[in-house]
Amino acid sequence: MRSHLLNDTTAERYRSSVTEGIERVAAKLAATDRPFTGVTVDALAPAIDAIDLDKPLLDTAAVLDELEDVYLRDAIYFHHPRYLAHLNCPVVIPAVLGEAILSAVNSSLDTWDQSAGGTLIERKLIDWTTARIGLGENADGVFTSGGTQSNLQALLLAREEAKSDSFAKLRIFASEVSHFSVKKSAKLLGLSQDAVVSIPVDHDKRMQTVALAHELERCRKDGLVPMAVVATAGTTDFGSIDPLPEIAELCQQFDTWMHVDAAYGCGLLASVKYRGRIDGIERADSVTVDYHKSFFQPVSSSAVLVRDASTLRHATYHAEYLNPKRMVQERIPNQVDKSLQTTRRFDALKLWMTLRTMGADGIGQLFDEVCDLAVEGWQLLAADPRFDVVVKPTLSTLVFRYIPAAVTDPDEIDRANLYARKALFASGDAVVAGTKVQGRHYLKFTLLNPETTAEDIAAVLDLIAGHAEQYLGESLDRAS
Repeated sequence: MRSHLLNDTTAERYRSSVTEGIERVAAKLAATDRPFTGVTVDALAPAIDAIDLDKPLLDTAAVLDELEDVYLRDAIYFHHPRYLAHLNCPVVIPAVLGEAILSAVNSSLDTWDQSAGGTLIERKLIDWTTARIGLGENADGVFTSGGTQSNLQALLLAREEAKSDSFAKLRIFASEVSHFSVKKSAKLLGLSQDAVVSIPVDHDKRMQTVALAHELERCRKDGLVPMAVVATAGTTDFGSIDPLPEIAELCQQFDTWMHVDAAYGCGLLASVKYRGRIDGIERADSVTVDYHKSFFQPVSSSAVLVRDASTLRHATYHAEYLNPKRMVQERIPNQVDKSLQTTRRFDALKLWMTLRTMGADGIGQLFDEVCDLAVEGWQLLAADPRFDVVVKPTLSTLVFRYIPAAVTDPDEIDRANLYARKALFASGDAVVAGTKVQGRHYLKFTLLNPETTAEDIAAVLDLIAGHAEQYLGESLDRAS
């Protein structure tokens, strides 16, 4: 079995095995004509359940053949232009190359003696990102597994910086359409059930700063502590961006930590055309960025950034076997000093390879393309009497629903839209997401693929309408 260990004696086996795997995936990508096969859980589960993991196949080709049947054939392919559902982007080739390298070398980015150059590359990318944001010379940060972890760490720092004598007094303010991880983080941080104060949004799904000011004032009057305001730069459902400059003013006035969740909107940091949409982000105390959403990176690739590097001390613990305190005096850089994780992948290499190959403008141009496409999609929806579209896009998300001409029952319209989404997924012709707006079911396009065209959007809208009409026709038949 030592022949399977990657080392100097097995380099040729490594080359041939990885090449065989890459050829299989490349062939699959080239032949994929729809984002999904439509396979059901009941159809696929038995094939996987039947595999005896205690009886290995002992042959790479046989394993790849099996993988075709249980994974590759039925995977959701985000590179397809009619995958329009969640915040999953197609990935750029330099990043995939970086993924292959980091997996093979297998550096762990917790200590210098496990990563060396990897530590410095990650730090360089953190400095690059904080400079793009404009956080200042004392800024710092660390790569994380994703936006949820980044938000958790940011709010941990905010909790500690609040210096309250009671967690029960702490309050977090976020818009009613902010990410669920804000409430999840509050629970994990031991805050009270009512710690997160939901702020209403305006017609464009942006936090209402008048309401925020009112709630901050009430918080103080009630003897509570405004721990943090979470402003969202790219809400998951609508892509809306909260009014960052006004929120920054209120945070300064109330001496409150300002966190910007830019997991989605961070692509604007590289934008050639739309960078101004996140003006004010430079005044944040902490920022979440997900490169695996709008920088076209493979999962996972995220970071939490802070204006004041010293605040990262709240995540620092020293272990004699790993990062003893003496290393600080010896100026040995250990990234574990800043992270909630210990063992951590060298995910930064993917972004490094991308920037060194394509440049920031190359990334930004791709993100600008999907933002422009969203406007085209909005124009199609706004002009189509079959659909109701909620808001003009700020980034690349469209929320809408099918409205039949002959049916007025809101519950029946809900069911038609739910059916259309399910039927479309089962067909494999396209994949779209869904959400609720004011208690009603809506559909959602999250456009992150520059290869998607307005023609693709129009075709998918026709498919949705067709499925909804089929449901309503069958419903009327049943009723009669």
